[in-house]
Amino acid sequence: MGRLTTHVLDLAAGGPAGGVVVALERLDPPAEIPVAAGVTNADGRLDAPLLEGSALVVGRYQLAFEVGDYFRNRGEPLTDPAFLDTVVIRFAIADPDQHYHVPLLAAPYGYSTYRGS
Repeated sequence: MGRLTTHVLDLAAGGPAGGVVVALERLDPPAEIPVAAGVTNADGRLDAPLLEGSALVVGRYQLAFEVGDYFRNRGEPLTDPAFLDTVVIRFAIADPDQHYHVPLLAAPYGYSTYRGS
């Protein structure tokens, strides 16, 4: 059964990023359709997949991570406005029977992602 998961790692602190607001949208031109949302737990993960089973369909999506708020709440000194406030990752689901894992590795001034397992 296919599913979409994510997690967030705080590269500045060297550990999981709990308390990050995450939103998933399906890109269905001309609109962006909200699909799911959540907040990462102490392990930097959501408590359940963003999509799974028949809800996971072929298409283009975007994940939005509210890292500016996360780093502000941690007391990180940020510019105003923050250099990175919302990190958006656009990706595609080509095979709904697979597991798509889209992690975010974030710091106040940079980020990275990859397709995980």
